[in-house]
Amino acid sequence: MSFSGRVGAACALIVIAVVAVGCGETVIDSTKTEEALQANLSRSLEEKVSSVECPSSQKVEAGATFTCKVNLPKGKEETATLKILNKDADVSVIKLSGSNE
Repeated sequence: MSFSGRVGAACALIVIAVVAVGCGETVIDSTKTEEALQANLSRSLEEKVSSVECPSSQKVEAGATFTCKVNLPKGKEETATLKILNKDADVSVIKLSGSNE
């Protein structure tokens, strides 16, 4: 599968949880985001994703984007850009880019 085909296959809605923190702020649950993204990308890319690292302090703001580091086998790294769709923290993968573009 070509890289551009992989990007299209990876674009999907991911439903995750949020965590309330001090001062009434709500942030994305990074652990659940990492687990959901890892499973989603492993399925859509038809390649096992070794690990995913997302920021732990991403505020839930509809329309905001953030990136997660995606580690594939053989040391290959890619970056997934996710967009927060609503106040419930539904997110969508909008871009998957690698160091070999």
